[in-house]
Amino acid sequence: MDRETAILRLVDHYKNPRCSGAIEDADVNMPGGNPGCGDVVNIYVKSDGERIERASFVGTGCTISQAAASILLDRVNREELSFQDVLDYEYDDMIDELGRDVVGFRHRCATLALGTLKAAVKTIEMDGKLRTAGHSEEDIRRLRQQLAARAAGAGLVVGEDAESTSRAGER
Repeated sequence: MDRETAILRLVDHYKNPRCSGAIEDADVNMPGGNPGCGDVVNIYVKSDGERIERASFVGTGCTISQAAASILLDRVNREELSFQDVLDYEYDDMIDELGRDVVGFRHRCATLALGTLKAAVKTIEMDGKLRTAGHSEEDIRRLRQQLAARAAGAGLVVGEDAESTSRAGER
């Protein structure tokens, strides 16, 4: 895709986001944020335990972060991706899909939704295994926080503190 087409696509998805809005009966609502610029996305996922049945987002931020969320989730819903498909989707592939020359050095903006979606999938998988093993909801919550801390090491914040941490980056 040429640069102009990539820009038009990003602007279209930013102005007319696909897959936007909360899913009331979602299996998980995973907040994600980019503390460097204040981008925030909340990814909602409804699954059958192995595949994503439906995904959506609510977010605020720059054109790249919000358009990337729209483009990614539009694809996820259209192709009914398995959890493994999502986990195997490389960050570089997401940047290429958006247009590497358009994204420039804003890789964190471009991959925020993908990182958050991966965290959501891992959370659903982990929650299912932990419930099967007899763990309490408190145990599960504590382990979710540990997963969020790992993602923060990559410069993205996912989980319960994502929005407040990202908003602090705007100041």
